[in-house]
Amino acid sequence: MRLLLDTHILLWTTSQSDKLSRKTRQLLGDPDNILVFSTVSLWEIVIKRKLERDDFAVDPRELRRASLDNGYEELPITSMHAFAVEDLPPLHKDPFDRMLIAQSRVEGITLLTRDAQLLRYQGLVQQA
Repeated sequence: MRLLLDTHILLWTTSQSDKLSRKTRQLLGDPDNILVFSTVSLWEIVIKRKLERDDFAVDPRELRRASLDNGYEELPITSMHAFAVEDLPPLHKDPFDRMLIAQSRVEGITLLTRDAQLLRYQGLVQQA
């Protein structure tokens, strides 16, 4: 199964965070799963790091390199992803999260998240 990691899940995987549930650790460690991170997550980290948010204090370049070195796939943002945002129901206003949902829909990838707002997009997400 291909799993698109929500930004917070991506951050937690590189920090070996105890915030990852046992279920999530199993999903991430399953060799049959293909782990994917989005360019939108790196964009979000750049912006929130510049705002000096403690939970985004990682260097996005190092995070990208570590993710690629660990076998994760990078998903760029395409025009089809941008167009798909228009068709999403207004369940959530965060532009980064809406793009992740649009990418999930267009690419047929399950978004792995703990964000309660994103979990409302049934069929596109899996609870971490």
